[in-house]
Amino acid sequence: MSKNIDKAQIEQGNAPENADRRSFFGKSAILGAGAVAAPMTAAMFATMAKAKASEAANSPVVHPGELDEYYGFWSGGHSGEVRIMGVPSMRELMRIPVFNIDSATGWGLTDESKRIKGESAHLLAGDSHHPHMSMTDGRYNGKYVFINDKANSRVARIRCDVMKTDKIITVPNIQAVHGLRVQKVPYTKYVICNGEFEIPMNNDGKASLEDVSTYRSLFNVIDAETMEVSFQVMVDGNLDNTDADYDGKYFASTCYNSEMGMNLGEMISAERDHVVVFSLARCEAAVKAGKFKTYNGNNVPVLDGRKGSSLTRYIPVPKSPHGMNTSPNGKYFVANGKLSPTVSIIAIEKLDDLFSDKIKPRDAIVGEPELGLGPLHTAFDNKGNAYTTLFLDSQIAKWNVEDAIAAYGGKKVNYLRQKLDVHYQPGHNHTSAGETRDADGKWLISLCKFSKDRFLPVGPLRPENDQLIDISGDEMKLVHDGPTFAEPHDCMMVHRSKVKTKKLWTRDDPIFAETLAIAKKDGVDPMTQNKVIRDGNKVRVYMTSIAPNYGMSEFKVKLGNEVTVIVTNLDQVEDVTHGFCVTNHGVQMEIGPQATASITFIADKPGVQWYYCNWFCHALHMEMRGRMLVEA
Repeated sequence: MSKNIDKAQIEQGNAPENADRRSFFGKSAILGAGAVAAPMTAAMFATMAKAKASEAANSPVVHPGELDEYYGFWSGGHSGEVRIMGVPSMRELMRIPVFNIDSATGWGLTDESKRIKGESAHLLAGDSHHPHMSMTDGRYNGKYVFINDKANSRVARIRCDVMKTDKIITVPNIQAVHGLRVQKVPYTKYVICNGEFEIPMNNDGKASLEDVSTYRSLFNVIDAETMEVSFQVMVDGNLDNTDADYDGKYFASTCYNSEMGMNLGEMISAERDHVVVFSLARCEAAVKAGKFKTYNGNNVPVLDGRKGSSLTRYIPVPKSPHGMNTSPNGKYFVANGKLSPTVSIIAIEKLDDLFSDKIKPRDAIVGEPELGLGPLHTAFDNKGNAYTTLFLDSQIAKWNVEDAIAAYGGKKVNYLRQKLDVHYQPGHNHTSAGETRDADGKWLISLCKFSKDRFLPVGPLRPENDQLIDISGDEMKLVHDGPTFAEPHDCMMVHRSKVKTKKLWTRDDPIFAETLAIAKKDGVDPMTQNKVIRDGNKVRVYMTSIAPNYGMSEFKVKLGNEVTVIVTNLDQVEDVTHGFCVTNHGVQMEIGPQATASITFIADKPGVQWYYCNWFCHALHMEMRGRMLVEA
């Protein structure tokens, strides 16, 4: 980028953060001081007042006692969690453990969380990428947030009433779940996600492992309520990101490595890769008609959607496309070029003709604007504008969709509205409610992969940078930098009116239903009884808690016993959470008001072992403790 920076570049936010920029600001401050000395007219005061009012209307400042307008759900990346942010304050409100171990809540340690993790309970890590909320009629409904684990081929569901993970599945037949979205219309019946890495369909190690002709990647369609795979679709190439239309008819995924190469050179040799479009009706009909196969000993229907299939259509686009995004008006899929400076605009209304073979695949492309180097992801406002991250340029490009289509048709029109420097190398971006019909054009988040000089140095491993951008006016304005850890890969923002959370747990909650069933079998009412059940080498300890006391101040076990402690929090006051921690045993968990939680461990140290409440709950919190007496 040129270091010859003029005033227009600075005003438009297009100048790089370097010495020239800083020297310009120094000079402009001197010029500004001279300008202020000039007499102010009434018209000038009015203009300034109007500008200040406009800026205040979309201010990122949230004062003490005030609430944010939006919930933001951020993936935790390599941490394996999901984070809840307040927007526009960018305050972190909560961390939801999903694929990770969390000592604060006991996630991954408690019996309840291990049941939810199921067959993957032994996995202690994850790589969470794409959080997306369930919808009704193309609008967020506040019921669930879904998130994928690329590292271990899993998909999880978070209940938004309690902000806890309640289902996790390992998707069969694939490796690396990447792009994930939800069916928008008529409601989220399905969660869709891509199996990115190609593997042999019968991946049992018995056939030739080097025969790449047997390798495939799969598009996965998951039932949102049962969290079971409804069907999978075999494709050519490596699936990347995906999205759904607003008619409940089509899903679309970007697909790279059409060459089916096994190394970098082989994977980028072709000039074009493709977008794969899936017909939901045709796929469901094929499953119903039994036109599928099963692999690897499971019963999941696998459909053949390779080139030439009636279930799919392959639209050629420039090589290695990445992001796939649907415009809020439901008209377009936008595939982002990554290795091409362009994005490809696909007219969804043309897909019926494409599947009827009335048009050729490239005829569905109605625009291919050139935006800059490294376009990765596109978000939208409610005014017909799109915002694309340019990874190599470290910029956000704002452009008008209809103008880009007109330019593609030969009209002389400037579709590019503005470029804004971000710091640095942005990946995903997201506008407030921008992937729904409720897109409001207020805020844009840019998730930057590097921060370099933006924050205090903290050693070789540095934070990344989430930047909040005001898009309510004609020009984008950067208003906030936020350091963050472990690559939050993607995010989404939903208006607070859509989310209704519980203040207390209900006693029939399915998350601890199995624990209550065990108590019933033991003849224990965990709300009223404190009791020890001895079952051979297994000991189950039932105790209540109400600040600042446990219902049991001591219990006795033998060395080597398998001990299960079941705690029920009797407090009925919101935000009075208790904990249970056994010293020197790696045992700790959270018990919310009116909840029951359990944890199982081996009493492997003799003598007196104290347990205590590790969530502050009362003025006498330090006294809330008891003894586990372990007989040798």
